[in-house]
Amino acid sequence: MTQTQNYQTGHALVIAIAEYDRVNPLPKAVLNDANDLVSVLTARDGCRFSPDNVLKLINEQATRNAILEGLRDLAVRATTEDTVCIYFTGHGALIDEYDDAVESVLVPADCDLDHLLATSISSAELSAALDAIPAKRLVVFIDACHAAGAAALKLAGKQAIVKLGYAEKSLDRLADGKGRTLMASSRTDETSLIMHGDRNSAFTSVLLEGLKGGADQRGDGEIRVFDLFDYISKGVPSRTKDKQHPVFKAARLEQNFCVAVYHGGSKQAIQSSAPRTGTDITSELNALMSEFYPGGPADQEIWVRSGGDMAALRLQGSGRAQWFAAIRVLMLGGGGRSISPGSLIETALADFANNESLLDLRHRI
Repeated sequence: MTQTQNYQTGHALVIAIAEYDRVNPLPKAVLNDANDLVSVLTARDGCRFSPDNVLKLINEQATRNAILEGLRDLAVRATTEDTVCIYFTGHGALIDEYDDAVESVLVPADCDLDHLLATSISSAELSAALDAIPAKRLVVFIDACHAAGAAALKLAGKQAIVKLGYAEKSLDRLADGKGRTLMASSRTDETSLIMHGDRNSAFTSVLLEGLKGGADQRGDGEIRVFDLFDYISKGVPSRTKDKQHPVFKAARLEQNFCVAVYHGGSKQAIQSSAPRTGTDITSELNALMSEFYPGGPADQEIWVRSGGDMAALRLQGSGRAQWFAAIRVLMLGGGGRSISPGSLIETALADFANNESLLDLRHRI
């Protein structure tokens, strides 16, 4: 097949569990999320992944062994030049028996809460499976803290001492790999929402919009990883009335790589609930700051010189990942009392006075 028929370098493992053997169920929207994601990824007017490269595990299919086997299959099938997407929606649980610290696990369909460690998938185990996948572009989506799932898992009609959620440390571990990114549906102190009457969860609704062209910021049909999360990070709070905020992790990511090609490379953006104001400025500011100050906001003290406060930022990972996080904060009005997009550009112009891109951006803000 030709590249115009399929996005040949795209591979995906999509997992959704609403019905569990011994754990309380989740809404059917969880299954809609997975089915709709696979449809968008494989559609001819969508992302055009080859159906042979997309594995979907639903409900009873998503056992511990089947999930791990799906990950092993990706490690064999994907090459270093491929793009891999892994999506999980279902229960996530917090436990305090793992390495003497709070740890997180994904809960497979056949999990037994009486033997949680042996029958779930820990973040350490999942991270090791991700390490074995050779693809240089790997994106993990986790929607594992559903509000409709109750505050704790239940077993045999009684409350089990297992809290729902996914710990910050676990998210960091899963993102710790070159070319690897993680997008979680909500902060660790929030829940993943399904708005009344919606077919999909808030997170997956916006993810689908982004993959359908909404996150194609350059109009070239390519859905890039930073652009996709920028789209999601605006759309989910808007859809949930600021009750849910997705999390982005990228410890060692330098490139704004292509996650998927939409509609054979031509822009077909849909009308979306995600606000678009400032999107182009955000993307350009990210690109320019990453180019001129590759070490991140601390490079040449650019953030402080622009009136910002480094203590107001939570920075980790590569310089590009740090800029992505910092400019997101900036566009939301944070990062320090005196800093603004304008002051950041003016300070950069003091260092690169004749740069046409900076001058053009200053003119447009």
